Amino acid sequence: ESSVKIGQVASASDVGVETVRYYERQGLIAAPPRSPSGYRSYPLETVARICFIRRAKELGFSLAEIRELLHLRVDPDCTCATIRRRAEAKIADVEGRIRELETMRNALVQITRQCEGNGPVSECPILDAIAGNDTLGAVVPATQSGAAA
Repeated sequence: ESSVKIGQVASASDVGVETVRYYERQGLIAAPPRSPSGYRSYPLETVARICFIRRAKELGFSLAEIRELLHLRVDPDCTCATIRRRAEAKIADVEGRIRELETMRNALVQITRQCEGNGPVSECPILDAIAGNDTLGAVVPATQSGAAA
């Protein structure tokens, strides 16, 4: 069979049916023709495309970045060097996020050590640190936007 229904695409791609529909709405996969009975009839290549999207997401690429990768994949002027630069940029992005997470973890460890787990919540050093009403005020990092995410 050269075409498959949405449930078969979802199952073979290891995603949900709603994910297939979402990728279609986002233009990541082509809208398939419908059968006379109204069912979507996807070409078999859709499974491979969704698997590519899923794996790229697992590597941290955003849907916008994945869209670009899909376009570059069929661009005759694109080279491996172009794709390598994209991957290197993603590595740098991931390393930056790791540094931010380590900073958050270290701050949480430091403020958690200040709490013995006893006493009323009104005197909790963890909540005081988060509120900035403590001697460790500089320990709790602000996000880049200055507000909690």
